[in-house]
Amino acid sequence: MKGFNVLRNIMMIAILSSMLSACTGLPKDIQPVDNFELSRYLGQWYEIARLDHSFERGLSDISATYSLRDDGGVRVLNKGYSDEMQDWKTAEGKAYFVEDSDTGHLKVSFFGPFYGSYVVFNLDENYEHAFITSYNKDYLWYLSRTPEVSKQSKQNFVEAARSKGFDVDALIWVEHSRHSPEP
Repeated sequence: MKGFNVLRNIMMIAILSSMLSACTGLPKDIQPVDNFELSRYLGQWYEIARLDHSFERGLSDISATYSLRDDGGVRVLNKGYSDEMQDWKTAEGKAYFVEDSDTGHLKVSFFGPFYGSYVVFNLDENYEHAFITSYNKDYLWYLSRTPEVSKQSKQNFVEAARSKGFDVDALIWVEHSRHSPEP
């Protein structure tokens, strides 16, 4: 019986490890950008569009601010305004490169030891617009350095996302009408 318990524990560890590493993988047909420069990516970004998920549901005026951590990782500070609560909500996380620092594939955590993929799969040469996904195509974000973008930029995002197999009909276009407090 003791041998069975050890075997069961080893199997549980293997299954949990497999599940956790799957959350930092890449979705099918998505490649992170090469020649990624973290120093150019740092700073404030505004969420222009996203697919719905529970941790941003009901929020507007969403932004993300990225800065360096003392341990070499990236501090992630997300903010959004909740109409229901009539207040700003924030979430602070940390991110680290999955492969190398030249590849736009990081793992991000807002909840202790649990990480999810942060995959930059489209980034313009001026680091003004970024398309992000996670470990599967249920997650999609369009980030910009400005809270408003042109119709052409929105159309480019929709076309690129559609070509990669994302459900563009389910996109939420984020309203930006308030000024958030400083990070």
